[in-house]
Amino acid sequence: MIVCIAEKPSVAKDIARIIGATSAHDGYMEGNGYQVTWTFGHLCTLKEPHDYTPVWKAWSLSSLPMIPERFGIKLIDQPSIKKQFAIIESLMQKADRIVNCGDAGQEGELIQRWVMQKAGAKCPVSRLWISSMTDEAISEGFSQLKDQADYQPLYMAGLSRAIGDWLLGMNATRLYTLKYGQNRQVLSIGRVQTPTLALIVNRQKEIENFKPEPYWVLATVYRDTTFTATKGKFTSKEEGEQAFATIEGKPFTVTKVEKKEGKEQPPQLYDLTSLQVDCNRKFGYSAEMTLNLIQSLYEKKFTTYPRVDTQYLSDDIYPKCPATLNGLYQTKFGGVAPYAEFIKPIGGKALKKTKRVFDTSKVTDHHAIIPTGVVPQNISDAERNVFDLVARRFIGVFLPDCKFSTTTVLGEVDEIEFKVTGKEILEPGWRIVREEVRNKKEDDGEHQSSGDDDEKKQDDEERTLPTFVKGETGNHQPTLTEKWTTPPPYYNEASLLRAMETAGKFVEDETLRAAMKENGIGRPSSRASIIETLFKRHYIKRERKRLIATPTGIELIDLIREELLKSCELTGIWEKKLRDIEHQQYDAQQFIEELKQQVTDIVREVMQDSSNRRVTVLTDAELKKVKAPKTEQAPKAKTSRKSKALKPDDSIIGKPCPLCGKGHIIKGKTAYGCSDYHNCSWRLPFKE
Repeated sequence: MIVCIAEKPSVAKDIARIIGATSAHDGYMEGNGYQVTWTFGHLCTLKEPHDYTPVWKAWSLSSLPMIPERFGIKLIDQPSIKKQFAIIESLMQKADRIVNCGDAGQEGELIQRWVMQKAGAKCPVSRLWISSMTDEAISEGFSQLKDQADYQPLYMAGLSRAIGDWLLGMNATRLYTLKYGQNRQVLSIGRVQTPTLALIVNRQKEIENFKPEPYWVLATVYRDTTFTATKGKFTSKEEGEQAFATIEGKPFTVTKVEKKEGKEQPPQLYDLTSLQVDCNRKFGYSAEMTLNLIQSLYEKKFTTYPRVDTQYLSDDIYPKCPATLNGLYQTKFGGVAPYAEFIKPIGGKALKKTKRVFDTSKVTDHHAIIPTGVVPQNISDAERNVFDLVARRFIGVFLPDCKFSTTTVLGEVDEIEFKVTGKEILEPGWRIVREEVRNKKEDDGEHQSSGDDDEKKQDDEERTLPTFVKGETGNHQPTLTEKWTTPPPYYNEASLLRAMETAGKFVEDETLRAAMKENGIGRPSSRASIIETLFKRHYIKRERKRLIATPTGIELIDLIREELLKSCELTGIWEKKLRDIEHQQYDAQQFIEELKQQVTDIVREVMQDSSNRRVTVLTDAELKKVKAPKTEQAPKAKTSRKSKALKPDDSIIGKPCPLCGKGHIIKGKTAYGCSDYHNCSWRLPFKE
């Protein structure tokens, strides 16, 4: 009998149906020579300190560091888990072969290996490795089963990560709790959560200590278009006023009009982090909520495996894409087919294929998140929102590039140069699938993230300018505006996820930075739970969309003297070594031995701290009162100099238009204009 073991009951039932195991039993399905059973995620875990020796049961500084001679695993102490494990153990003891059907990744490998070890399985083991749960993918996977030995390096990397997290987490958490926690609160320390907390704390301190400084911007309005001085910011008012006085009352002359046509490629496909970022920005979903929603869509067969960190597809996916698009073409929500109009123009044609989308070398365990082609049914509104993002992003990569025209106009007043830029969409291309539904942003008086600034910049660039001609000249209205520098924005979940993903930029060592370029802080699948842990520990709280560090979180980061423990560099070191273990270029035992020494050094250094520092412990009621620290407020921007309003001069009426020369000047309610207003945009505002 062949025993197949999946990570969840729902996955097991799909596998059982495909391979013909249709007879239901308590805890497994049977038929066609197969028995298909399941776990509930982790059934086993590394042993706790007291499982090794009773001395480690009580939290005591004298027992640190806790370093077992040999690590072991145990069954999680829950009745439902014990019952299911007994069934699995019985099946495996009698099996001729086992097929590991766990999620195709490091964590999935670890979950099932531990169960097989605990059950004492002795028979040969094969590995099912698939990226989606469609019937076709399951059938194809069973026709191409791998030898489990091929995935031994993956398991060793996962085991090393688990042991490393145990050594650091168990020892450092007890150490800091006993030393600084007032015996009232556990001070949780972790390789990923502590550097993540440090990012939030450091940003908050930067905001709190920020001192706004004034600067002045010289601009002028010519033909209802605002041009800005290319000199940039004036750091002194006197300098700005001098420039203002230089140009006031003198004519504005257009010196250059440059038009360039360009192309904009479609955005890349989603990995988990980019999907979480977009869902937070557009719908306000937390990282954990997005992960749960996309996981549900995966289990319902509507999207592919979600816990991925690549935005590419392998080349073998390309032939399957027409069928996926056909499934999206047939998709309907409320009787409306939202994707049909986008797919129709490319249907029946050879699909575009680029290295930006299809690149096998950029795909390891799994490819980017895409629809499977199965028509979604009976999904919640929240699931539909997530599916819609994934579907539109997938369709977009096969559509033409967006074609646009960028116009740059330079002007000059008495040798002071001004500039304005506009962008006009000529052919929208992939932009026709651009998501229109946006979550209404909460207004707390500041941009929530750099992403909001990017959107504003994009809106500015996409304005269409009037037609300007080199050499034209006319009156203008200059302004000198006093502005103030602003602090960086608080993190929200979207920007924190991005910071965790790109944390390598905080690391100086080039080799470590390269290692973190692929992974950042934590794995894509773990980042959501890390953020939630920070909330549960009362280290951070939400204030509208902003993430605020509490006194507990700030003080914890302040008292950690081991910079490596709270820096992104520690994760960089780990990720490089774990990747080398996976590629059989580094020894797992050496990794563990080095970490044991590091933990021993941390314990010794903290024990030598003779200060009597303690971390503030907050109750739930006190936590609610925590507010973002007040920062020095900059005065609102104000226009300090403005040119006098032009008075109407009717003597120019009837004269040739200074722009086109074809029409003549006529007078409106607030401005003179060209009589040929259909073809010429010349205007000269005035005020009675």
